[in-house]
Amino acid sequence: MLIKLLLLGVALFAVYLLFFKKGREKNIQKKNEEITDTLVECPKCGTYVSKDEAILSSGKYFCSKECLK
Repeated sequence: MLIKLLLLGVALFAVYLLFFKKGREKNIQKKNEEITDTLVECPKCGTYVSKDEAILSSGKYFCSKECLK
């Protein structure tokens, strides 16, 4: 009886490794690939803003129109 329970546990663990762990690793890699945002510092106020959302002027990235003036 103990051997049957042990074999059942090993089989369930093998099923977990085959089906669930690989899918989870793929999701983690996919999430890491999605995070590619770069933060830049505003030269006037010193706050960090996303490079995509920043205002580029004269080769510098500003956080807002107020800092650009």
